[in-house]
Amino acid sequence: MIRAVGLVKRFGRVEALRGLSLEVGEGTVAGLVGPNGAGKTTTLRILAGLIKPDGGFAEVLGVRTDSPEFRKVKRWLAYLPEEVLPYDNLTGRAFIEFIHGLYGVDNVGEAVEISGLGPRVEDKVKTYSKGMKRRLVVAALLTVGARVLMLDEPTAGVDVVHAVEIRKLVREKARGAAVLYSSHNMLEVETLCDVVYFVNNGVVIDSGRPSDLAARYGAANLEEAFVKALRQTSAAGGRGAPPP
Repeated sequence: MIRAVGLVKRFGRVEALRGLSLEVGEGTVAGLVGPNGAGKTTTLRILAGLIKPDGGFAEVLGVRTDSPEFRKVKRWLAYLPEEVLPYDNLTGRAFIEFIHGLYGVDNVGEAVEISGLGPRVEDKVKTYSKGMKRRLVVAALLTVGARVLMLDEPTAGVDVVHAVEIRKLVREKARGAAVLYSSHNMLEVETLCDVVYFVNNGVVIDSGRPSDLAARYGAANLEEAFVKALRQTSAAGGRGAPPP
């Protein structure tokens, strides 16, 4: 349902992606893990159809993201950028209604409930904390009926209790969807994701189930496996071993 093949993207002299490939099927939560500048956000933006690759191609629901037909697919795609802020002068409820209106759905009650905002959903967004704003946006997007979810740091700035709830909801929504989940929280990725892609310098340096990656590197957990993968990549000249 999500497919990237040999993605290349340049921004001036900077090569953000250098042949990145990945695939996510229905019912799968795939983690995208890498240091800052590894190419994670660029990958998500290409898959969401916001920018075009300079090489390779991406497909969502069988349609190439750089084709005119992709606009028809966007109804079934929900993309959460790392930095996104709801409109300050709208109430939380009005923001949810606005997002749902774009998708032609009306699941406002469910979104209000999972946001955990309670009566504060009737207050203007400008009175919310950063974590409350994040919960509002996540709740709005998780309830639009998307078949493909692309989430960039969905729990950033969210307290522990609500972060647990967001992960639970992502897992529930993944039953009929494909999810690409980018996060720096290794415990989150390890517990939530079915498969993980390690990304560095614009390429996938390894991939697999979290437990398999830990075993492959003789690591106690995914975080340790990731550090070892980066070290091996550096020793191999920047690209590392191809994913299995």
